[in-house]
Amino acid sequence: MAGGIRDSGDDLVENHEINVTPFIDVMLVLLIIFMVAAPLATVDVNVDLPVSNATPAQRPDQPVYVTVKPDLTLALDDTDIAPGGLAAALAAATEGDREQRIFLRADRAVPYGDLMGVMNTLRDTGYLKIALVGLESATAGGPPDAPAVIPASAAPVPAR
Repeated sequence: MAGGIRDSGDDLVENHEINVTPFIDVMLVLLIIFMVAAPLATVDVNVDLPVSNATPAQRPDQPVYVTVKPDLTLALDDTDIAPGGLAAALAAATEGDREQRIFLRADRAVPYGDLMGVMNTLRDTGYLKIALVGLESATAGGPPDAPAVIPASAAPVPAR
């Protein structure tokens, strides 16, 4: 008997061994409780996100378009821009007005990371008002291929 007294002849000697059987039983019960309770603790919520039916924002009379082409070259309005020449071309097109909204268009084949890189370049040059240009869907209330302007937030985008 563990934890009890053993009889070794004439002298009674205490047993210094720990009986671990009750500890194992308690641990197995706790393990079963956690195995049953853990799946119940996770919450899985199915959400159907709504489609935006917002009306497009009005464009200014002389909008400044920066276009990212499928080969990742840039164009300002209809003029190609040399690599690294975006800041100088924008300064000339906006006459140094950094408060003017820049309309950013990108081809569907342009990866998201590369588009964010162009947005970071625009922000680094001081143009914080950036609007993304896309095609409006027919369900949003306009003609099927009408360009829609979606203002991007003015918060800085962290660089990768």
